[in-house]
Amino acid sequence: MKNVKSLILFGTTALMCCTLAACGETSSSSEGDSNSGSSEFVMPTTVEGKVAYAATLSRNELYKLAIEELDGKTMNGVGNSSRGKTAKEYFLAYLQGKKYNESTKAYEVDETIRAEFPDYKEDFTGAITWSQPKNNMIFAQIDADVRSSNHTLSMTLIQDGNQIQSKMLDTGFLLNYIPQEWAGDEASNGHPFALQSLNKVFEFNNLGTKTFKNVWDFVEEGNAPMFMGVDSEPVGKNFLYMLTNEHYSNIMKNAYDVYAATAGHEDFTATINDMATVAAELGLTATNAKYSLAWIKNWVEQYNEQTDDGPICTNLVKTSSVDQSGLLVYSKLRSVTETAESSKNNITVAAYQDDYVGVGGFMYKHYLQVLKTSPFPYASCAFIHFMTTTQDGFSAWGKDIGGYCSNPSANKDHSTDGAADKNNGVEVPAINDRGYDWWADQAETGGQMVIEDPTYCAQVNFAIGMWIDGLRA
Repeated sequence: MKNVKSLILFGTTALMCCTLAACGETSSSSEGDSNSGSSEFVMPTTVEGKVAYAATLSRNELYKLAIEELDGKTMNGVGNSSRGKTAKEYFLAYLQGKKYNESTKAYEVDETIRAEFPDYKEDFTGAITWSQPKNNMIFAQIDADVRSSNHTLSMTLIQDGNQIQSKMLDTGFLLNYIPQEWAGDEASNGHPFALQSLNKVFEFNNLGTKTFKNVWDFVEEGNAPMFMGVDSEPVGKNFLYMLTNEHYSNIMKNAYDVYAATAGHEDFTATINDMATVAAELGLTATNAKYSLAWIKNWVEQYNEQTDDGPICTNLVKTSSVDQSGLLVYSKLRSVTETAESSKNNITVAAYQDDYVGVGGFMYKHYLQVLKTSPFPYASCAFIHFMTTTQDGFSAWGKDIGGYCSNPSANKDHSTDGAADKNNGVEVPAINDRGYDWWADQAETGGQMVIEDPTYCAQVNFAIGMWIDGLRA
């Protein structure tokens, strides 16, 4: 990580300084990020140059620039999560040397912040607006802003790796920034830079007689798991795309072998064999892709489409929802109110069963990016820095189960959230979150989550996407 950042610093400095020593000549950049005929450091003037420079700065250096850039002005952010509204208030307070007090419900002077960031500005008046586009319109909104002559959007919190790759990264509309103090894994969360990973997990109502010990149990005849439609939330379609790669198709094949050896299993052999031809037609190269395609076919044809994960959770926890199942955001369990008709204890998280076999669900990400035309690049980078390097910055999301910051040190432990002393004397095993490392563990003892890869999703989107759409038509 440090080597990469050193290279970034070297490249950025080269852009911003003099030099053609070879013939004693000097050259100036058309972008305005170099200083002709001088070895004196020059601040970058382009958005790209400023974002690259920000990646070399410490927290205090960057936040000081953010204050200078944003004071008395308003920056506009756009995101797939409404919690950005909370995070931006915490960030603006930090720049003033203040912190939100949960007890008084007010922002108060915080001496710890003022000690670690002595350049705070108590009378700082910068502001940030936060909007959350509906119906997956965020890509169109960013596209329009970048192409316009009047740029208003500065940064984004965005999901759906497939569209991010094809519409935002391949076009150069979004710029990547990785904070100096970020302590995450760059290979898995640095490109594009991720705020967090979120879980959608297989759950079932445990008041009936049905068992869900294997991922193939969910696609047996007669089962109709509740699921957000793949067109209403594209990350669900990305989950299906990812199942077809080499790694996950092997897991699906191994799970089927175990399933097929179980008494009373349904025979999917004919469908699996048929999918061998389909895999070839779709250009899939994974040896066991036919297993994943067979599972996908049954899943798409059978799932009970819902408009949102909230109603799915509300339905699953009811005493009347015997034997029902679903694939939904894990954190939705937090909002369940205990009544005679509804309870978190009516739910079993499938992967938490010791003898469960196969993938436990899927993991998608929220990515943080700076628009290439950002009016406030330093403030954008500073806000991203704040959300991903501190527990306070990530707290808008980290207070709940099922969301894991890309920087492990910013995460909160939720492994005992289901303890009796936290739930009116009643144990609630379903909300004892085992954490990112367990869910992402691809061994049979882990959660074996299907983890979104933007590049792979974009590669197979056209062929597999059309095939999936045909299954539901």
